[in-house]
Amino acid sequence: MTSAASPAYRRLGVEERRRQLLDAAQTLFAHRPPEEVSLDDVAEAAGVSRPLVYRYFPGGKQQLYEAALRSSADALERCFTEPPEGPPTERLSRVLDRYLAFVDEHDAGFAALLRGGSVAGTSRTSAIVDEVRRAAAAEILFHLGAERPGPRLGMMVRTWIAAVEAASLIWVDEGKRPDPAELRDWLVDHLVALLAATAAGDAETADVVTRLLGRERPGGPVGRLTRNVIPVIGEAAHLL
Repeated sequence: MTSAASPAYRRLGVEERRRQLLDAAQTLFAHRPPEEVSLDDVAEAAGVSRPLVYRYFPGGKQQLYEAALRSSADALERCFTEPPEGPPTERLSRVLDRYLAFVDEHDAGFAALLRGGSVAGTSRTSAIVDEVRRAAAAEILFHLGAERPGPRLGMMVRTWIAAVEAASLIWVDEGKRPDPAELRDWLVDHLVALLAATAAGDAETADVVTRLLGRERPGGPVGRLTRNVIPVIGEAAHLL
């Protein structure tokens, strides 16, 4: 009796094979800290031998991790790209939806990366992460109409980005609660509140807030936040 023929082996081109290995590594690094992923794991996930992984990534797991991180960073930076149309806070909501979807998909790898606790962390991986932060800040400032901010406004935006990272880590730790839409709305409110607080003592930020308010809809995030906050402030004012 003749046995069934095994599937024919398909020889891949150099770039196609490298992409295959990188995709397998990204999937593993997305859901497990880098120190828990071995080259054998990558080889098995890609359906190849360990020596073949070394042929394409002679630097071993570190080189593969950095390449996967670079690819993920590029994807994350694309999350921040948003056309300059419509109210700024609604644009920000769409960016945060994409960002939180990315965090959800890459949970364990994302957490290990931002915590900096991975044994695979190096100055090169830190530089890649910092590049993503700079890209996020530049995109926020672009939509605020302040691409060359003064020190107060620039610090405020960087502070908000750090808060978004911290909230994302807590969100992953807490089983991704609350719902992503609720977390998104809270992060938008956080930025608006920081802008308002900074505007109280910084003329540049005050101008940014004035322009932002002129482009918002009454039923949008700023209007909702204002309606929710005014009663709280009014009540607190009686205690001052």
